[in-house]
Amino acid sequence: MLAAKLTSQLPLDTLRRIHHGTSYRCLYTLSNVSLHTEGGRTRDASLLSDSSALRRGFYSQSAFRPTFRLRDTQQYGRRSISLSAATIVNSAPRPIQPYLRLMRLDKPIGTWLLYLPCAWSIALAADPGHLPHLGILTLFGTGALLMRGAGCTINDMWDEDFDKKVSRTATRPIASGEISQRQALVFLGGQLSLALCVLSCLNYYSIALGAASLSLVISYPLMKRITYWPQFVLGLTFNWGALLGWSAVKGFCDWSVCLPLYFSGVMWTLIYDTIYAHQDKDDDVKIGVKSTALRFQEQTKPWLSGFTVAMLSGLVVAGVNAEQTLPYYAVLSTVAVHLTHQIYTLDIHKPEDCWKKFVSNRNLGLLLFLGIVAGNLWKERRENLLQNEEEVR
Repeated sequence: MLAAKLTSQLPLDTLRRIHHGTSYRCLYTLSNVSLHTEGGRTRDASLLSDSSALRRGFYSQSAFRPTFRLRDTQQYGRRSISLSAATIVNSAPRPIQPYLRLMRLDKPIGTWLLYLPCAWSIALAADPGHLPHLGILTLFGTGALLMRGAGCTINDMWDEDFDKKVSRTATRPIASGEISQRQALVFLGGQLSLALCVLSCLNYYSIALGAASLSLVISYPLMKRITYWPQFVLGLTFNWGALLGWSAVKGFCDWSVCLPLYFSGVMWTLIYDTIYAHQDKDDDVKIGVKSTALRFQEQTKPWLSGFTVAMLSGLVVAGVNAEQTLPYYAVLSTVAVHLTHQIYTLDIHKPEDCWKKFVSNRNLGLLLFLGIVAGNLWKERRENLLQNEEEVR
């Protein structure tokens, strides 16, 4: 039906090209209408051809019910498949799509930002000269996915009325009516039950430590109604893994390492989530919620610079106490350059730039993780050199 409708409205010269074997490329061109996405907001781009209405109609169907994108590669006689989290979610059975969007499975950046402090801590706790424990990293990755989903579900349950008033959030499953509060509560119970199963795989010390974070997960969404510092509470919540990762490996927390690492993670969250909050500051004023973006306003960059100094100082202290080596500090200097550039070039009045800077923090976190791993592997070499020197003496 769709193909028939398309061909009935196509110009004659286009039909001739389709007839002569270029249908894939033609239809791909029609479907590839430019969309501009800013932090989850999608807008129709300006359409310049005479068949703009046709193209918009064609794409509007694929935007809400896409499958894997097939690209025509006639020169090689095959098609490639482009994968993304949003594509996978939109390709899932329709009844479960709202639940996947409720847990933000289509926007994995939040899961990364929750997982990375866990990975830092696990890597720091690894034995000298060894890679971090892959099983524990995988376990924490699963837990981060579930707990981020649970946190988003709680947030949307609290914020249903607010979300309806903001264009970026009005299409969220609860705000739009796709999922009821009761259904969301049942789904939340399922996510927390699975997360508890993951937590139960750890030692008793870590189980108690992990359970202690639940109060932060539940209370964080309320903070935007109370204080201009909800990003600080988010930092306390999102970086709990900096404590939990070490205890999962060692069975206890070395506070001389874990507390500076946790502090640095909180400062990092204040940086990236303040940048993120600048996207919504106009809507936040209208609906009466608070954020550090509204607190700092034009003084945002000096505040972010202060958080950056605090974050790097905490990472240096954690590195010294964990006996980190040269590769760690080399990467730390690169992290400092990344943050400096991020803040210096930030335009708080452009939501698309705020989103770009926000998502770049995933790469920053991965870079720091690699620096920790490299620094830990370097320890074995340093110890061998020291032993050789002692033998020579």
